[in-house]
This record gives sequence, structure tokens and C-alpha cells, in this order.
Amino acid sequence: MKVIEHPKPIERKNEMHAIIRWLTRSIIPVVLLSFVTVAAAHEQHGGYSAGEPGNPKRPAREIVVEMSEMDYSPSVIEVKRGEQIRFIIRNLGTEDHEFLLATTAENLQHGEAMKKHTGMEHDDPNGVRLAPKKSGEILWKFSKAGTFEYSCLIPNHREYGMIGKVIVK
Repeated sequence: MKVIEHPKPIERKNEMHAIIRWLTRSIIPVVLLSFVTVAAAHEQHGGYSAGEPGNPKRPAREIVVEMSEMDYSPSVIEVKRGEQIRFIIRNLGTEDHEFLLATTAENLQHGEAMKKHTGMEHDDPNGVRLAPKKSGEILWKFSKAGTFEYSCLIPNHREYGMIGKVIVK
């Protein structure tokens, strides 16, 4: 009869400690760094260039914006400085689309970050991502005068024409 010896409990304990040390020194920092990188790329703004989130207790003019492949309707919107707008956004297309309100420079910069981090999605006060045949809302107060844009920052959508303008007088 052959006797099978089991590893000593101390050896198993040391093996577990070695595995835990290896995980905490190699894999966990890499995973955490990837989350920080995506968050930093997404949170590039300290405020909002096109105004501020609206107040749901105040009246707002409604504007319906329809998204399809690859455009917005309407493509130009005029508002008064200080006006609050409730954007009703409808994705009539066959793929996901976004509505992100900012300056052209900010949207171009953010679009480049999205090309590097393809899983990034928007659900911010100034933007929304919608699946096909879905709708969403953005309540926005235009506290700054100027020309701003809304665009779809899903890679290549903006380049194919998914850009609209908001002119604040």
C-alpha cells in the first residue's frame, strides 16, 4: 500500500500568500489604472461650456431633436441667452447615437478620447447615448452666448455628418 502525503497546511498558506502578493503587485494595479484612465478621458471638463444643467422646477421650451444615420433634425437651433430648453431626443436610426452639447473644440477632443476608449458612453447632463428607437431628454439652461454644437462622438459618426449647432443670442 502506497501512502499519499498531503501538503502541509503551512505550505498551502505560504502559496496563498504568494498568490495574493502577486495579484496585488501586478494585476490589480493594472485594472485600477485602466478604470482611472477611462474616467480621466471621460471627465475632461470641469464645467460646461454651453451653459449649465437646467432646473426642473422652472419652465422650459421643448425642442425635439431626431437622430438618424448620420444626421440630426433640426441641424440648427436658435435660443436666447438665459433660456431653458428641454431637448426631447429621439433615435430613429438603426444603431446607437449620441447627443453631446459642448464647443466644437471640446467635442473634437472628446471624440479622440472615445476612439481610444471605445466602451465610453455618455449619460451626462449635457449628453445622452440612445439605442435605436429609444428616446431621452436633456434639460439645459443656456447661460452663455455663442455658437455651440451637439454631435455624436461614437467613432466616425461625427465625421459622417452627425453635427448640429445651437446659436445662443
